[in-house]
Amino acid sequence: MTTITQVPPLVVVFGGSGFLGRHVVRALARRGYRVRVACRNPNLAGHLQPLGNVGQIQAVQANLRHRWSVDRAVQGADHVINLVGILHESGQQTFNAVQDFGARAVAEAARAVGARLTHVSAIGADVHSPAAYGTTKARGEKAVMDTMAEAVIFRPSIVFGPEDGFFNRFAKMARLSPFLPLIGGGHTRFQPVYVGDVAEAVARSVDGEVAGGRIYELGGPEVLTFRECLETMLKVINRKRMLISLPWWVARLQASILGLLPKPILTTDQVALLQNDNVVSQAAVDEGRTFAALGITPQAMEAILPGYLWQYRPAGQFTHTAA
Repeated sequence: MTTITQVPPLVVVFGGSGFLGRHVVRALARRGYRVRVACRNPNLAGHLQPLGNVGQIQAVQANLRHRWSVDRAVQGADHVINLVGILHESGQQTFNAVQDFGARAVAEAARAVGARLTHVSAIGADVHSPAAYGTTKARGEKAVMDTMAEAVIFRPSIVFGPEDGFFNRFAKMARLSPFLPLIGGGHTRFQPVYVGDVAEAVARSVDGEVAGGRIYELGGPEVLTFRECLETMLKVINRKRMLISLPWWVARLQASILGLLPKPILTTDQVALLQNDNVVSQAAVDEGRTFAALGITPQAMEAILPGYLWQYRPAGQFTHTAA
């Protein structure tokens, strides 16, 4: 008697080698999906292989600016996920090319092969945003919905986790600098969300457990100001640092200079983005477009931060902390 083995569905993840991507790939691999990671440089995606079984995860070359590579990457896909986004422009990697044109390219390619689509945007997405990051994110969302009306879109607040670019950045600064900057006085509100929770939401959309045609806003259990985020981080790494308030005009001036660096730590666009709060809207709460609708209880910062910020303590893992 011949036994026919069913081939698991194929999920193509654009941006799967990045911060959020590796957690999404892990969640998908644990569910038994075949995962094809589409990234600009597959040679730098070797860290994904241990996340699945032999042959389960495959990295292929694709660039959202090159439509032919996007079409090639989605061949045979059952579900497509787009995680690609940038915080600053570099060469041809512009906000418009990656977050607007690129989002449309992925959506059209997914539609062409009959795959379902999950698109990860950001709470800062707004056509009226003072930042190019926010406006292109919003245009990318519109392009996705215009192309695939049943697509699932997630808008996370600031995402934290072991490889994040927020808490790690300021913790590194705290090791060397006697003070930390509070842009705009540190009043901007965030709703930090754990990367593992966002990845779980994405994976559930692939499972078919998330209603399509909707934009979900994902935030953690706490709303904190910029100042409170830094105070929490300093408490975790057991360091005391002065928090210096920077008026918006000073921040813009510094950003105009720092933005010239190859890998800028601050740009004028980021300063503009910080002028608006980054929290889940009341409309999303009222309409059931949050973690609660997905059956996910988001994890608190205090439960996660010590697990990876310990390396910034004065004596690392050997630093004595109060019980």
